[in-house]
Amino acid sequence: MDYVSALLPPVVMAALFIGVIRVIVKTQGGANKAKEDAAVDAALARAEGARQASAAPDA
Repeated sequence: MDYVSALLPPVVMAALFIGVIRVIVKTQGGANKAKEDAAVDAALARAEGARQASAAPDA
């Protein structure tokens, strides 16, 4: 029975990992994709603006 107790944790972790991957894949796209893309674009624009603003005084 030692082999069962040795294999159980990796099997459980593998099953949970597969479940997480399936949830991630299922939630990609869909109705909220445009909203999520817009939020990411806005965050990137803010970061780029902050980077350019901090570089401007040095120039």
